[in-house]
Amino acid sequence: MSENLDLVRSIYAAWQGGDFGSTDWACPDIEFEIVGGPDPGRWTGLAGMADGWRQWLAAWDGYHAKAEELRELDSERVLVLGRMSGSGKTSGVVVETEFANLLHVRDHKISRLCLYSNRDRALADLGQEE
Repeated sequence: MSENLDLVRSIYAAWQGGDFGSTDWACPDIEFEIVGGPDPGRWTGLAGMADGWRQWLAAWDGYHAKAEELRELDSERVLVLGRMSGSGKTSGVVVETEFANLLHVRDHKISRLCLYSNRDRALADLGQEE
């Protein structure tokens, strides 16, 4: 099994346990992007990523994400397909949907993390349509 897959698997194991605070896996100059959804945006660096995560998580009650499949696209990119769920803090509406996240690995750390709430868009952007 590749080191990149091991790294990504360890990140998602922590997230699935509710630990979104650890950043030891991230490059100090990480690029963090939320693609689509109600609050898309781009942030740079650990503080920027923390701000982006806080904004994302603040919209949810009981947010949970589960990785279902990891695909090593090449020596630097791992695609994670999974399901996320939670209820909107404002609306109270329960949402369960598929997601895709793209992680770029550089020197055993994540240098770029793109969160897609729409799996089809991610697959299309990557030329990976199913």
